[in-house]
Amino acid sequence: MMKTSSLLLGGIVTAFFALPAMAEGKGPLVVDWAGFDVEGLYQTYKDKYGAPPTYSFFGDDDEAYQKLASGFKADVAHPCSQMISKYRDAGLIEPWDVTKIPEFKNIDPKFLNSPIFKDDKGVWFLPTDWGAVGVAYNPDEVPAEDVATLQVFVNPKYQGRTSLPNSSDDVWSLAYLATGVSDWTHVTDEQFQKAAAWLREAHKNVRSYWADPSEMSQIMASGEVLVAWSWNDGVNYLKQDKYPVAFQRSAKEGSASFICGYVNLKGGPGDEQKAYDFMNSWLRPDAAPALLDAIGYGHSNLEGMKEIPADQLKDAGLNPVDVPVLAQVPNDPQLREKQLAEFEKIKAGY
Repeated sequence: MMKTSSLLLGGIVTAFFALPAMAEGKGPLVVDWAGFDVEGLYQTYKDKYGAPPTYSFFGDDDEAYQKLASGFKADVAHPCSQMISKYRDAGLIEPWDVTKIPEFKNIDPKFLNSPIFKDDKGVWFLPTDWGAVGVAYNPDEVPAEDVATLQVFVNPKYQGRTSLPNSSDDVWSLAYLATGVSDWTHVTDEQFQKAAAWLREAHKNVRSYWADPSEMSQIMASGEVLVAWSWNDGVNYLKQDKYPVAFQRSAKEGSASFICGYVNLKGGPGDEQKAYDFMNSWLRPDAAPALLDAIGYGHSNLEGMKEIPADQLKDAGLNPVDVPVLAQVPNDPQLREKQLAEFEKIKAGY
């Protein structure tokens, strides 16, 4: 599925995107995840203006937010859903004018089912892409029964052979699921403390925390890591490069999902019409197969997703599962900050 760089190039790509790099274009300035400058997504924009947008890349949501909150000026940004309240509270974004976005009507309604995304003041978040988080493992060395439970991450058998994301949201989704919580919009202090204690145990087995799917793929391909909490695109990297990998989304405690999309930044330096043309290119139905092929994610456009065969979705790790799924939707901002602080302590060994 993944048609980006091979694992041999992964280190170069990771190093490049770690820099405050710009992919040259004529605007708008898009603050985006590394690897999302896919021509099939901005094709109609390029057809109209003769060049791609300009990109500034980031590796995780908190990094992007801090960059923008510190005064970096851009036109649009690509956070995931749990960040939207933070952008709104900081006054960094303004509503989209959906009358300028014809395909808005075809966005799956479940991705807009939050007053944080859409309220009487307008639409603050345009959902575009979604994916799954589960257990990536080497089936040649890890028995299926070991990954039938998320307790594999605290199993002493895998000491020094696991990897977790260097992302507070993703590790807490794992910790909550592993301790019996599948909805993080209602978390008690007792549940938080239980999840934190579990995460401290899981930390003992961690060889490294991965920063992006390319890095996760490299450490698994090297044989250093046998089990990882992974986005589905990292698994697709490994499949493309013929490494033994399986993706377990049906562990008895469950798995996670996420939704990402674009926000309209206040005071953007570029032409507003170009920002809307960029979004209209992204949201057109034929961007759905381009997204799945290049990144491995599902698209928010229902009409576009109808054209993708079920076997392709299953191969990408996006098929339905019969276990709890923790949706990484907006949760209490204070809880999220507490999770972030606690995660930093855990990584430091406290």
